[in-house]
Amino acid sequence: MEPHGPRESPGGPWEGSSLPGAWPSSALGQAFSQILHQFAGQESRRGKARNAALEDLAALLEAKECDRLFEGSDASLRGMPEMLGQVVKALGKYAAPAEEPEGRGDRHSEVAEKAAAVALLFLKLLRKVEAAKNSLVCPAWKTSLRPLAGPIYVFAVTHSLEQPWTSQRSQEVAGQVLALLLQVTDCGSVAGFLHGENEDEKGRFSAIMGLLKPELNKDSWKNNPATKYVFSWTLQKVTRPWLSQHLERILPPSLLISDDYQTENKILGVHCLHHIVLNVPAADLLQYNRAQVVYHALFNHLYTREHHLVQAVLLCLLDLFPVLEKALHWKGDGARPTTHCDEVLQLILTHMEPEHRLLLRRTYARNLAAFVKRLGILTVRHLKRLERVITGYLEVYDGPEEEARLKILETLKLLLQYTWPRVSCRLVVLLKALLKLICDVARDSSLTPECVKSALLEEATDCLILLDHCSSGRVKGLLAKIAHSCEDSQVGSCIRRVQQLSEGAPCDAT
Repeated sequence: MEPHGPRESPGGPWEGSSLPGAWPSSALGQAFSQILHQFAGQESRRGKARNAALEDLAALLEAKECDRLFEGSDASLRGMPEMLGQVVKALGKYAAPAEEPEGRGDRHSEVAEKAAAVALLFLKLLRKVEAAKNSLVCPAWKTSLRPLAGPIYVFAVTHSLEQPWTSQRSQEVAGQVLALLLQVTDCGSVAGFLHGENEDEKGRFSAIMGLLKPELNKDSWKNNPATKYVFSWTLQKVTRPWLSQHLERILPPSLLISDDYQTENKILGVHCLHHIVLNVPAADLLQYNRAQVVYHALFNHLYTREHHLVQAVLLCLLDLFPVLEKALHWKGDGARPTTHCDEVLQLILTHMEPEHRLLLRRTYARNLAAFVKRLGILTVRHLKRLERVITGYLEVYDGPEEEARLKILETLKLLLQYTWPRVSCRLVVLLKALLKLICDVARDSSLTPECVKSALLEEATDCLILLDHCSSGRVKGLLAKIAHSCEDSQVGSCIRRVQQLSEGAPCDAT
């Protein structure tokens, strides 16, 4: 079947090719080179020329001559896989979303239409590979697939995820392309496709990172808005023990994305860094001071007021601390050195005291217990500021779910367990704060659900019991004076529970 006539330009169909050597000399090779030139040349920007090129390619893939594409035995077809790889890259670039000024999404529908048309062509091409794979006379199909798999994967991920430039149709067809690619390559999952299905098989992660590398430097990574998502999504699929060998490729782009001025990109970059921290051995992260670089990049984000970003950063830091502390050595002949966890907790407490934004207060309170648990007895270094934060947060109503106050009570319980020898001198302050909370909750007539009120009263009562243990029963003695005069049944119930459970308990709360 003959495609449309060639659309020559003065430079000829081979001008601008980056391939070494000569193109295939067959008529089939010349037809593909003409199509490649149409997408690479200036005329591809015109709608008619673009549509004609797609029609030419579709007709060419349906021709009987294309059944020999992956045979590998015909000398006239040498270099055809490389040429097809260039055609696939050109098609992916043609359907890629372009960066637009904020507030303009009028070209997104056009990108989705292009992607759907290109996906159908990729399905035809992959079916040719599958036919060659199932044929005993085509042993070279695997070698021929190598230059195609990476670009097709990048295209499929770009358009199968829900993004502004995708439509339901483009996502569906791109998903079919990815599924067929996995089927043709005998991979049961995307992870297997990337790192290899077994130890002897080399995965395609390096090749895909090589394709993305030119678009992941500081000057070009925003030219294609899909690149960061393809990188992040692909990175998340590769875990231990395969990820560490690619550290030099994946760490710089992750730091670059996290260092952007847009909060969305910062969060995406932090998620990439968190995945690296979780899946790369500590020894590799400590080498060349990489862990310190990641730490300082994350620490700088703690000055932001965006609660989603703060949440992502704190979770990443909590997993990074064990790595950083492997480099610290305490000889036991002096005070333990302050750690990165101390530094972060100090900054968090500084931000927590004056913070009035509810979402940020909840974020800080949600993660505070993990820091106390991480430091253990060393939390005594921050006890004075923790006392102020805890009593201050217990006073403020936090909405129907009361997330902040519940998390602060959880933190207080841990604090009493770890630092009990230093608690008795703070007995009066903590006792007043807990009793005030119990009275406020008991009198609360707002929309707070009863289950939340019950949880608050139970947690506060547990804190009173621990406080009594830490103070050698002094709480029980102070509460005895008000137990009989208390008119509120809920408050009285809490006090009686403290008196009953404190009897006979040891003063060592640990």
